[in-house]
Amino acid sequence: MNDIAIKIENLTKAFAGDVVVDNLNLEIRKGDLFGLVGPDGAGKTTVMRLLAAIMEPTSGEAWVASRSILTEGEQIKENIGYMSQQFGLYEDLTVMENILFYADIYDVPENKRHSRIKRLLDFSNLAPFTNRLAGKLSGGMKQKLGLVCALIHRPDILFLDEPTNGVDPVSRRDFWKILYGLLKEHVTIFVSTAYLDEAERCMEIGLLYNGKLLVKAKPAEIKKAIKFPMLELWSDDAYTVKNVVADMKGIQGVSIYGDRLHITLTEKGIIDETIEKLKVEGMGIKDYREILPSIEDVFISMVGKQ
Repeated sequence: MNDIAIKIENLTKAFAGDVVVDNLNLEIRKGDLFGLVGPDGAGKTTVMRLLAAIMEPTSGEAWVASRSILTEGEQIKENIGYMSQQFGLYEDLTVMENILFYADIYDVPENKRHSRIKRLLDFSNLAPFTNRLAGKLSGGMKQKLGLVCALIHRPDILFLDEPTNGVDPVSRRDFWKILYGLLKEHVTIFVSTAYLDEAERCMEIGLLYNGKLLVKAKPAEIKKAIKFPMLELWSDDAYTVKNVVADMKGIQGVSIYGDRLHITLTEKGIIDETIEKLKVEGMGIKDYREILPSIEDVFISMVGKQ
């Protein structure tokens, strides 16, 4: 396990008989950026809390930084940084006061604090805001401050539970730049997200649904899971078109994205035939093109099979 940062075997968690994490098996290499991707209620937060030794599993085992979550929970907490969805910032304290508070919690030595805090503030672009109350920060800046607090003790593994949820697109982009910087320092990052477009930024991802891991692979490999051609089609009445297409021969599946549809076909040769049939039906087809499946397409396809 020398090159493995996190190893999970048959991990299960149930609440009052309701299985939230279902026999999870997973390995994450040191220095990787791994994304656990799934909708709300998939079990992402529970997985992260189990790995952070915040709660005990119903069955199964996991090792984080080579330490058992069953018997070495306190030691695990010394080696990880954990940023929950509602990270515990104190809004009536300044940025610097919050950082110093977490430095105290993690027993960061006094002689290392100044250089470490300066570096993290520069790293996160928070240096000009050290005297601002945390409650007066924007959503994106609060997330950066939460990340700084989680990193103050230099953890080997960083757990981030939907860190960009509700954050504007520019702040999301800046946050991911910071994460890429951490990879250069060989920090292992385990991030959960409901944003499937963010999965493209990870080195490996796992698609989680109803507590079950559907697949774990690199984003490019996951996109190849749909082995049939796919058509992207624009229409002013996408819902009507979807209902018509679903009943046509040669259609594997149909997903709708606003005024666009992604149509999975059994073979490439029926693209023109499909479009012609829709025109005969009087469907208002504005444009179409053949595309490669997205991770979202793969996820919807796998969920449909479930």
